[in-house]
Amino acid sequence: MSVTEQWEQLLTPAVMHERLISASLYITAFELLKESIVDRLRSFYIIGFDQDEDVIDERYKTAVLARNKSPLYASLDWLAENAVIDESDLKSFEQLKATRNSLAHELPSLVIGGADFKHVERFQDLIALLQKIEVWWIINLEIPVNPDFDGNENINEEGIVPGPVLMLQMMLEVLSGNEELLKHYRESGRAK
Repeated sequence: MSVTEQWEQLLTPAVMHERLISASLYITAFELLKESIVDRLRSFYIIGFDQDEDVIDERYKTAVLARNKSPLYASLDWLAENAVIDESDLKSFEQLKATRNSLAHELPSLVIGGADFKHVERFQDLIALLQKIEVWWIINLEIPVNPDFDGNENINEEGIVPGPVLMLQMMLEVLSGNEELLKHYRESGRAK
């Protein structure tokens, strides 16, 4: 890309808007994925609360944290061992993380130079991994302890839209200019 083309893209509001929004959305989605990986598992080991923080069962340290110095990689190892994710998911996570790091640390290259970090193409992989992990927790832990599902063996996993995925879908809708969610929110607030 020539210097002239770079300047034209830099000075074009629509191009800037698209680049910054897509990078921000990818980084946000990656942070939601990390929360799903680490916080879901950590929450599983919460045994109580005190005034300042959660009380975590000591087994969390031995069953999860002892696997790696990084809680993220310790949690990924636990998820893999328990067949929540597989080797291809671990490889995908590394690619997703590399893309996130490039965006976060080299954002000027994307904004000014139009560098391509492939984040738009990898966004669907990120959502798929987030969906897979969240649905596993819902199917294996939330539904079995929910009395509303007693005896209901006909749960369509593909029909489950976990909260973090729903949040990203809503963000995409709003960014596309759809104001129906805002309208619905306002109308439902007035009804109360």
